Amino acid sequence: MNKGKQEEGIVKQSSIFWPTLILVAWTFLVLVQVPIRRFRAAFAGRVTAADFACGESDRVPTDVALPNRLFMNLVEVPVLFYTVSIIGFVTGNVTPALLSLAWLYLGLRLLHSVIYLTYNHVVHRFVVFAASNGVVIAMLMLLGWALAG
Repeated sequence: MNKGKQEEGIVKQSSIFWPTLILVAWTFLVLVQVPIRRFRAAFAGRVTAADFACGESDRVPTDVALPNRLFMNLVEVPVLFYTVSIIGFVTGNVTPALLSLAWLYLGLRLLHSVIYLTYNHVVHRFVVFAASNGVVIAMLMLLGWALAG
């Protein structure tokens, strides 16, 4: 093998962390939107502190509630993605296929977020969300197959 050049089918194991770190960074960027939108709405008189006493009341406008819902969404299923990525790395099973699926998952989650925060079409959002979950399942199956073999 030439120095600096990898054999076909072999990837640097730590490369799995690029899509995971980007998703973590994106999650924090979404989290930052939660207080920004809440404070803007409060200063505009659209909400009060009491509207957030037990989560979000029905009085909280949709544009204020969406970043919080998206943030919760970004800390639910992605935990499985992070887990598969870490297990793949620890066991040395990061393959081109697993890495490609990780990048696909990231792309789908970013697309889901953009839909959520912009025009928020439920069917479009659901299709992308379901596809991203299918990608995580494929990653789990691929990793399980590698670990079993």
